[in-house]
Amino acid sequence: MNIDQAKEEVKNAVRAYLAKDEAGQYEIPIERQRPILLMGPPGIGKTAVMEQIAQELGIGLVSYTITHHTRQSAIGLPKISSKEFEGKEYSVTEYTMSEIIGAVYEQREKSGIKEGILFLDEINCVSETLAPTMLQFLQYKTFGSHRLPEGYIIVTAGNPPQYNKSVREFDIVTLDRVRQINIEEDFESWKEYAYRAGVHGAILAYLEIKKDNFYSIKTDVSGRSFVTARGWEDLSRIMKVYEKLGIPVDENLTSQYLQNVEIARDFATYYELYLRYNELYKIPDILEGNFPENRTAIREGSFDEKLSIIGLLTDKLMDEFREYAKNQGVQKIIYDVIKEFGTVETKESWFEEKADIMEKELNQEVEAGLVNRDDEKVKRLAIAAIYDCDKLITAVGGDDPYDIARSWFTSRESGRQQERRVTNDHLTNTFNFLEKTFGDETSLTGSQEMVIFLTELSKAYYSLKFIRETGNETYYKYNKILLLNDRRQELKDFIDTLEF
Repeated sequence: MNIDQAKEEVKNAVRAYLAKDEAGQYEIPIERQRPILLMGPPGIGKTAVMEQIAQELGIGLVSYTITHHTRQSAIGLPKISSKEFEGKEYSVTEYTMSEIIGAVYEQREKSGIKEGILFLDEINCVSETLAPTMLQFLQYKTFGSHRLPEGYIIVTAGNPPQYNKSVREFDIVTLDRVRQINIEEDFESWKEYAYRAGVHGAILAYLEIKKDNFYSIKTDVSGRSFVTARGWEDLSRIMKVYEKLGIPVDENLTSQYLQNVEIARDFATYYELYLRYNELYKIPDILEGNFPENRTAIREGSFDEKLSIIGLLTDKLMDEFREYAKNQGVQKIIYDVIKEFGTVETKESWFEEKADIMEKELNQEVEAGLVNRDDEKVKRLAIAAIYDCDKLITAVGGDDPYDIARSWFTSRESGRQQERRVTNDHLTNTFNFLEKTFGDETSLTGSQEMVIFLTELSKAYYSLKFIRETGNETYYKYNKILLLNDRRQELKDFIDTLEF
């Protein structure tokens, strides 16, 4: 299965393990809650999936790469203590608490959440001395003499032998006590995540053209070469920062993240072409409704070139859709704060004190791992805006502080609504450009390019959020046509199977 399917499997398992009956007991006894074992190639997002599940379910998460641990750090250090048996005192060996078990208790204390996931990566690559301890942990949920706290679910991950020479095969006894989920790399499922994570448009456009280069692990006479989903995402982050700083993105950079010389060189070459397309076809002008006069050259260009243009348009729109979601989140927080402000009697310095409290709470959430990066950004921007509102009230003075805050909020909201209308126009203009450039009267949907663009919009979280909340008649028109066309093809295929 792909990573999305694996995520749902793990999420459902965690929900089932944490379900309780009317007496408050777990429906599945703890000793019957089989640890989950994710087996799949490295760098496909197993850790990221655990973070998403924990945040979506509102539970804690403690992550460890187990190969970083020795037997001592895993089970604790031995110590001598005294115990009395049948009236006689004896010296016995006990163990300090395992660092891993201790981290779970610490997470519970930080977050106040008693249920969660303990995620152990590279579980089948432990050292020879630690292997028996790990088998004991998978079977009995204990490290040494310390048991995993009730309410924490064990999820582990490992790589198949072809990806790691250090892999140890589990015996049947161990495998019979875990739930094994086998994962395969899959570009289409990763692409949905990539749109939401804001992966660079050049990477998505390139991989749409050359899907085989999404994930590659090879061994030949010159050694091992590899490219992973993790590598593409990390490359995307550094590319965006380099672009902001005006630093060239070239093969020297791509080869540091894509450990395959041919793919690194190929992508670096494509990236230069991607930038030239952006300049040549004036993508910002297309979004504004100013289309190139010579669209015949685009129509008669190679399919890879067409995909690149669609990728450029989609990337620009996705940036605007994410900006819409971010600004909406900020305004929602500010609205709730101003609404609360209207109910308090002592208004002096209230905004500053409120922002201080919010900042402290957010820092605690971040430390406890209860907020993702995007939500953290939204909250920090909202807190900064609330501080600005407090400064404005102090600077204006005299007038009713609540009226000042409301006017300030209304001004911000007017600006946000104007940005929303601009984004809606950009989306409509893109549809019109594709129709005028690639229009095909023989197809109900107009063109394969239109189908590709519409399909990408319909897959991505932020584009669907924007369209669902603001509406776009042009999208609805083409989406309806596409659905009718799909239904027409289904009926045609069905008729072809009939015998008369």
